[in-house]
Amino acid sequence: MSKLAICAVSRTFSDGKGRQTQALLPVDFEVQDNDFVTILGPSGCGKSTLLRIVAGLDQASSGQVLLDGQPVRGPGADRGMVFQSYTLFPWLTVEQNIRFGLRERGMALAAQKERSDFFIAKVGLRGFEHHFPKQLSGGMQQRTAIARSLANDPKILLLDEPFGALDNQTRVLMQELLLGIWESARKTVLFVTHDIDEAIFMANRVAVFSARPGRIKTELAVNLPHPRHYTIKTSPEFMQIKAALTEEIRAEAMATEPH
Repeated sequence: MSKLAICAVSRTFSDGKGRQTQALLPVDFEVQDNDFVTILGPSGCGKSTLLRIVAGLDQASSGQVLLDGQPVRGPGADRGMVFQSYTLFPWLTVEQNIRFGLRERGMALAAQKERSDFFIAKVGLRGFEHHFPKQLSGGMQQRTAIARSLANDPKILLLDEPFGALDNQTRVLMQELLLGIWESARKTVLFVTHDIDEAIFMANRVAVFSARPGRIKTELAVNLPHPRHYTIKTSPEFMQIKAALTEEIRAEAMATEPH
């Protein structure tokens, strides 16, 4: 059971010279157990800031984040984070990167090996266990990062535009990979993106952010069947949801243009 509650969370940044910039207006939002929610919004709207606050990597100016009723006060093993940039330890192999958190928790070696082998197979990296990050493509590095997060068995998986730096073909393959893992494991997921197709394809629910200062402008359920195949992106149901979300994002983009 893992339920995330974001309660009136806001964030204001100071430049140290008395000038302040509000990145987030108060946000109230819930992610239910086993839910897959995408946060969609224009660049600079504060969606990544919100994710960092949930991860415990940044502090809210007001409000609080609760995970299963307990306040989030900093980073923790109950939340797994995958960033857009590749964050593997370059001096460790694929297997060693995946086992890093398990080792730090004091898990027995045999159990570490069993768990890392399972997720190496799950993300399609069998045969690359002893490769270093510099020997891997961007997609393979992100597979490793996802496997590392999942191996730690967090209550919730947080992803900040994890496929943004990948080419389109690799991005589509990674979307299908992650969604397939979620469909089998049913891990609670909060996923940040600015790509409308990605937001719809991955999620059960899309939360649309306004332009900065960010707030949740609207939420839209995605009632598309599982398992999902990339061909669903051309279905009338998908296109209808895309049209609605495109209009929401377009309105935000127009609101920020100088008149």
